[in-house]
Amino acid sequence: MTCQCECTPVGLANRRCFIAGLACTAILPMAANAQLAGPPTAEDVTFMRMAIEEARLADFPFGAVIVRDGAVMARGRNLGRTNQDPTAHGEMDAIRKCLAAHGPAALRGSTLYTSGEPCAMCMGAILWCHVERLVFAASVMQLATKIDQIMLSSAEVAAKAPFAPISITGGVLADEAMALFK
Repeated sequence: MTCQCECTPVGLANRRCFIAGLACTAILPMAANAQLAGPPTAEDVTFMRMAIEEARLADFPFGAVIVRDGAVMARGRNLGRTNQDPTAHGEMDAIRKCLAAHGPAALRGSTLYTSGEPCAMCMGAILWCHVERLVFAASVMQLATKIDQIMLSSAEVAAKAPFAPISITGGVLADEAMALFK
């Protein structure tokens, strides 16, 4: 998306540009391989609370939990500052732990719960691992009010990966996840 208003190079510098960005995001078509799922289940809330707890323990408030057949396969948290590794996001930590403990087959058909909508890097990894379902708390748009974000939604990234169908549910306990950014 390219902004057509007079923004400064540092981003969405004024309210008009911000509103225009929201409008453009709202009308983006969904790809057939990324299906927006219905409302969250009680199980979604339970596992999202685990992801938010991981975020509380992180060096930057992002946490993730990978679940398959109702069982937690791995948990992860952002360790980028601790490890001096910009790729050490909560989702990447959980994926690496799941791979080490269970192998790549365990990720196929799993659900990944994350306290914040995955960035483009994490969403790419989720798709390459063939995670079946993504559930996130705070959206990229919400997170951008607190931190720098690459302004691509999970659905936009998934739309470019027809080889990896995924179901996406967003907004589960978003207020709780956003409260971690003080």
